Amino acid sequence: MSESSQSVAGPIPGLLQSLSEALYATDPEGTVTFFNPAAREMWGVGPRLGKNHIGEIWKLFRPDGRPLAAHEAPLALALKNGRPVRGLQLIGERSDGRRIPFLAFSAPLLDRDGAITGVVHLMVDLAHHVTAEDALQRLAAIVESSDDAIIGKDIHGVITDWNGGAQRLFGYTPSEVIGRPVAILIPEDRHNEEPDILGRLRRGDRIAHYETVRRHKNGRLIDISLSVSPIKDRDGNVIGASKIARDITMRRRAEEQQFLLLREMNHRIKNLFTLASSIVSLSARSAVTPSQLVLAVSERLGALATAQALTIPQITDTGTRIEQRTGLFALIEAIVAPYKNACDQQANIEITCCDASVEAEVATSLAMLINEFATNAAKYGALSTPDGRVEIHCGQKGDRYLVHWTERGGPPVSFPVGADGFGTRLVKVTVESRLGGEIAREWRPEGLAIKVTIPADRIHAADVKSV
Repeated sequence: MSESSQSVAGPIPGLLQSLSEALYATDPEGTVTFFNPAAREMWGVGPRLGKNHIGEIWKLFRPDGRPLAAHEAPLALALKNGRPVRGLQLIGERSDGRRIPFLAFSAPLLDRDGAITGVVHLMVDLAHHVTAEDALQRLAAIVESSDDAIIGKDIHGVITDWNGGAQRLFGYTPSEVIGRPVAILIPEDRHNEEPDILGRLRRGDRIAHYETVRRHKNGRLIDISLSVSPIKDRDGNVIGASKIARDITMRRRAEEQQFLLLREMNHRIKNLFTLASSIVSLSARSAVTPSQLVLAVSERLGALATAQALTIPQITDTGTRIEQRTGLFALIEAIVAPYKNACDQQANIEITCCDASVEAEVATSLAMLINEFATNAAKYGALSTPDGRVEIHCGQKGDRYLVHWTERGGPPVSFPVGADGFGTRLVKVTVESRLGGEIAREWRPEGLAIKVTIPADRIHAADVKSV
């Protein structure tokens, strides 16, 4: 790999490498930090990044052949004035003595604090009859083909430029927005942002990576990352602004999903401790000796392991993932087994189920629901007392599959007051988002009743089973 822009990752260096015009960057001292293949061809040599000064690569002359003083070079002018140098005609002399006339375009590079970190240089080779207008057209083509929305506006916030990325992101064609205020993209509750942005631009500030919300033509809100830079005339006066907006909706959704998964993990870990305590309490009701208690606890923990195994895909020795199906009756029975009384004559859980075959993804969601219901019943409901009972009935009705969870004989229940806990929200998300169904609860005097409705095409019904 040559010492060129290959050391810089990302799509923008890739675009710059494909330019037919020579482009390179230096630090404030003139040491080359980036160059594209066209620059190497023009120079006739490839410098070492971070090592070679631009003055070591070639010498600069005026169009009449006089040497160019160091303080008159585009690099020095861009650093001194803090603004771009456009269309300065020069001659560069290569190490082999060949002289190339070119137009120089240089602009300072700024960090987030506005400090100059270097200069980027574009060289238009006049020997090949390439004009500055051609170069600008090529740069305009790059802007137009960008996936990001690039928008120009004047100092009053009126849209002046609109690329294809902006049309894809916001839904408006250029003819629909050019000449209109950029406020049409801003939700009503964020209209105070634009005056602040315009005020900062008038001071010459650059706004980088500002995350906010904008509105699509159809009214949909879009999470975006926004950077705004001032547009200045030849005298350095701010005459407008360029905005680059990137859609970060998917990133935000991924972050929210990650946060939900972390909370779900924390919730499940807490439930494991509750479950362990419930298992010991349930087992102690029927155990007479310590050995009987140990045996009962072990059997119930084994039942939990069986239930877990029913929801996990099998992995072969070669690493192949094999999705498995399981019966809904077997799944429910395995999950509630740790909560059952040891004696069948005093069964505290009754299951009547139109059995069904479910895939691993659906089985996992259903297992989470039943386990959540059972854990709550063991903490607060029917399974927290010796005389409590739970009835689980499953069956198909039309194009829906119903799961009824009914508790009786537990402590008195009442409608909860206040915000829903995470467990309640987790159950709601599981039913609605993962299973595409609905859930309803009734806090009856005799106990809690839950009804879960799932699309029948997610479940493959078979024979009725009960225990």
